[in-house]
Amino acid sequence: MEHLINSKVKKIEISGIRKFFNLVAGIEGMISLTIGQPDFPTPQHVKEAGKRAIDQNQTSYTHNAGLIELREAAANFYKVKYGVTYSPDSEIIVTTGASEAIDISFRTILEADTEVILPGPVYPGYEPIIKLCGAKPVYVDIRENDFRFTAELIAEKITDKTRCIVLPYPSNPTGISLTEQELRAIAKLVKGKDIFILADEIYSELSYERQHQSIASYLPEQTIVINGLSKSHSMTGWRIGFLFAPEAITKHILKVHQYNVTCASSVSQVAAITALTTGINDADQMKQEYIKRRDYVYRRLTGMDLKVIKPDGAFYFFVEIPNGRFQSFDFALDLVNKQKVAVVPGSAFSQYGEGYFRLSYAYSMEVLEEGLNRLEAYLKTI
Repeated sequence: MEHLINSKVKKIEISGIRKFFNLVAGIEGMISLTIGQPDFPTPQHVKEAGKRAIDQNQTSYTHNAGLIELREAAANFYKVKYGVTYSPDSEIIVTTGASEAIDISFRTILEADTEVILPGPVYPGYEPIIKLCGAKPVYVDIRENDFRFTAELIAEKITDKTRCIVLPYPSNPTGISLTEQELRAIAKLVKGKDIFILADEIYSELSYERQHQSIASYLPEQTIVINGLSKSHSMTGWRIGFLFAPEAITKHILKVHQYNVTCASSVSQVAAITALTTGINDADQMKQEYIKRRDYVYRRLTGMDLKVIKPDGAFYFFVEIPNGRFQSFDFALDLVNKQKVAVVPGSAFSQYGEGYFRLSYAYSMEVLEEGLNRLEAYLKTI
C-alpha cells in the first residue's frame, strides 16, 4: 500500500538531528552532545502544580485556545519581559509545543506555489512543513555574514510569491541573536507588504548579552510569534507552546489547531500557569549556568584552532570542520567511531550547514569536559 502514500510525505525525511541521535543511541561509553534539551529538571513548583492538577481531576478538555488563566499569564509574561501586548481572549493560542504552533501557522497562511524565506543554516523543522503545504522554501545564505539574517540579504530573495519570512532567533543551530537595529530594518522592509513574519522565539529567555527583543514590537500586525516552555523552564516533555498574533490571524489558525489536537494537555496547562507566574524568572538560574558552559566551550574550541562564532543565545555552537577533508556526516560518524563522542552534522540544517557541525552545551560541565577532550584528541589525528 506504500504507493498510495501522499507523495509530499514520501519526499520528506526524518530530522537529521534525530537521525544521528538515534544512530549513536545505546552505544556504550558514548558522549552525546547532540540534543537541544536542557539537562535541568523541571522546576519543583511546576511539577507540584502538575501533580495537584491530576489530584484535583483537572483532566478534561479545555477551551480550544487554552485555559484563560494560562493565556492571561502568557500575555503578562510577554508584556513584562519583552514589552509586547496581546489580548488573552483573542490573540493567544496554547499549543502542543512550539512545533505544533509552527505547523498550524504554516498550514493557515501558506498555499501552493507561495514562498517562505529562511536563513541557511537553520533548524530543520520548517522545510518539511512548508513543502507539505505545497509551498517552496527559499534560503538566504548567511554563512559569510557571521550567521546574521539581515534585511539586506532578505530583500534579495523577496518576490511576488513571498508569503512568509521565518525569523528564528536566538538561532538553532548558530546561537546568534538579532539586534534592535537589525529587527527594525527587517520590519521596515516588510511593513505594508503581503508578507507574514513567523518569529520563532523559543530561546527568548536564553539570550545572554542583552534582553531579547521581538520583531512584534515593530511589526505586530504582520507577525506570528512562536514560543513555549521547553527551553525556558526545562519542560520539553510537557509539550506547551504559545502562538501570539493579531485576532485577524489567530481566529483562522485556531480552526486548524482545533481540528489538529483539540487543545493542549490540561494537566500541562495548569503546570504552565505556575511556570509563567511563580516561575516567571525560572530561566535566570539556568541562563547563568549556560553562560559558564558557553564560555568554557568557547575557550576549548578556539584553543583547538577551530573557527567558531561565539553565540549570544540558545545553547549551541556551530563549528566549521577543519581542513575541508570531510563532509559533515562523515566527520561526525568518524568522530563517533574513533572517540565515541557525538555531534550533529551540519548538513542536518540545510545545504548551507554542510562543512560544519553543531555542538550542544545543554550538558553538565563534566560531560562537556570529557566530550571536548575526546574531540581534541580526534582533531590531532586528522
